[in-house]
Amino acid sequence: MSAADKLLSRLQRVKRTGPGKWSASCPTREDKSPSLSVRELDDGTVLLHDHGGDSVEAILGAVGLSFADLYPDKPGHCAKPTRRPFNASDVLSLMAFESTVAVLVIADVVKRDGATEEDLARLLVAAQRLGNAAEACNGPR
Repeated sequence: MSAADKLLSRLQRVKRTGPGKWSASCPTREDKSPSLSVRELDDGTVLLHDHGGDSVEAILGAVGLSFADLYPDKPGHCAKPTRRPFNASDVLSLMAFESTVAVLVIADVVKRDGATEEDLARLLVAAQRLGNAAEACNGPR
């Protein structure tokens, strides 16, 4: 049984809307009209979107499934490790540098009882770069 079939068999008022696409009633509440969109990708992965705003986690919990059930079974298949575009030591060096920038700008603010527009702009750049570095290490949030 495919991942899509496993999910669709647990939903109500399922209607095919196109190749690999369905609509259904959201199982977390009583829909007047189907608000859940289901799509099966070419690799068998299933995507869900509730137009009423319920989370995928809540929808899956309501039908007794988990996130793992949205992916096709691949016997004997080992997932490749996620490739990160940067070396970890480079990311740590950038984070150390941007942290130093942030400390210097904050120290200037404390000493002068204020910050220049240039100081604040550079602090925002540091914060953005630190966030990007964390994302490069951990993946998108």
